[in-house]
Amino acid sequence: MKLKFTFLNLFLGCISLLLINTKFTSNVAAEETLEVQLTKEIKKGKFLIGLKQYLGGENDSFSNKKNISFKTDKGLLTLHSSNGIKFKANEINIMWRDIPIKNPKTIERIVFGPFASYESAKKQADTLKDRGFETTVAYPKNWEVWIPYEDDLPEFELTNKIYRKIKNSQVLPFLLNHEIPKKLEGPIRIYAAEEIKINDVNFGKNFYLIQDSYGTWTLIQKIKFDDYLEGVLPHEIGPNSPLEALKAQAVIARTWGIYNSERFNIDKYHLCISTQCQVYKPPKVKNKKVQKAIQTTSNLILKYKNQPINAFYHGSNGGISATSGESWQMQNYPYLNSMIDGSKSLNKVFKWPISNESELSNFLDFDQEKFYGSNHNLFRWDKKISSLRIKEQLIKNKLIGINNNVLSLNAIERGPSGRVTKLEIKTNKVNKSIVLEKDNIRRVLSFIPSNLFTINKLNDDLWLLKGGGFGHGVGLSQSGAIEMAELGFSYEEILNHYYRDAKLEKIEILSLSQFNN
Repeated sequence: MKLKFTFLNLFLGCISLLLINTKFTSNVAAEETLEVQLTKEIKKGKFLIGLKQYLGGENDSFSNKKNISFKTDKGLLTLHSSNGIKFKANEINIMWRDIPIKNPKTIERIVFGPFASYESAKKQADTLKDRGFETTVAYPKNWEVWIPYEDDLPEFELTNKIYRKIKNSQVLPFLLNHEIPKKLEGPIRIYAAEEIKINDVNFGKNFYLIQDSYGTWTLIQKIKFDDYLEGVLPHEIGPNSPLEALKAQAVIARTWGIYNSERFNIDKYHLCISTQCQVYKPPKVKNKKVQKAIQTTSNLILKYKNQPINAFYHGSNGGISATSGESWQMQNYPYLNSMIDGSKSLNKVFKWPISNESELSNFLDFDQEKFYGSNHNLFRWDKKISSLRIKEQLIKNKLIGINNNVLSLNAIERGPSGRVTKLEIKTNKVNKSIVLEKDNIRRVLSFIPSNLFTINKLNDDLWLLKGGGFGHGVGLSQSGAIEMAELGFSYEEILNHYYRDAKLEKIEILSLSQFNN
């Protein structure tokens, strides 16, 4: 009897605690309906960042047994679902469920790709659009271009496939903080006045759950430009970099984010958190030097002809920068030039552009200390590559069959900086050779740090690649910017060095009170 009384008291106590710490309503005013407007958020000075993709699906590595928990240490969280559910508590639990569809539908499309980068995918999308096709750039696992399937489509030169899938179920979120789980509809907004822990990790204060184009969901963080940069700078250039280099990185990371804010339009967010965008991690500890660099340059971006520039950057250019057109299937920009990255005296030493392997070999053998950023660990590198390793990568990327063997490796075209823009790989299949172009070279042969390399055949099964740099080589070299800052250059001088004719200007951010959510 005593046990039953204790259980009853405990049950009533939990109910009263629930009533005190939670609030649930289902009738939400029409003006509170949720809508994600990507352009509007940029004008308010905020990015929508895709923190975790593919939630609820087979590739979901973030949800814990199909469950996501949101917590605060003190105050209340607010959940607002598009189907009118609004709920407050200091902990919110959401579960993914696969729900059968009464009337299954067939999804059909033509898929082009994969592409090594958004830039190359966008170029192909624009080409197809010019031919009258409705195009979409997507990122299910790699960059792809989609067009609607039709019976009478013409032959395409570019590799493509028909995607056809019968959709008979859908992944849906359910709110578990109630006796009966409540089905939610996206977009779902979750926010609080203090830091929110998601699966026990501090992330921020303002989030969405939005259904993507692949049948799963994305956890999206809404964040002010400068708060976002606090999670970018430490992982892109390093928190211990000189202050002027950090300032330069802050300007270009802000500029790059704004210019590239349309790349995930299909899934209703601006940027991802990987190297396909800018590496971003919510900062666990505030770094004063990083904060000073961001605050000093707040709202400053680089513009050309009154428009934000495509402010590419990378780890090391190996002593010579690349044009955008030799790195990706895209146009050249007037503010991104190929140049010797060092003192002006170096321009008298080298013939430029570098047009052949012999000239590049002489360049790579020159005194490293004469260049900016020569202390980067991949400023110069050697790679011994076996034919078997090349074969494995070609098979992995479905370019050859298991019975094909690699016979030769040749750079058949180079850009003005000497970088390989076309790499021919011959196999034992009659009249069969693989030609990799620009960014696709490093996508397929992922062990190559950059496209700035010479090729030396050691024997029938082994090649020596001698190269320089890490990354695509376009725009600012982070190791170069660090050395320039150590030499006393200001961040304005660093930016002018890497982005000729681009101007440093303030952007206008709307600050009306109704935009402060």
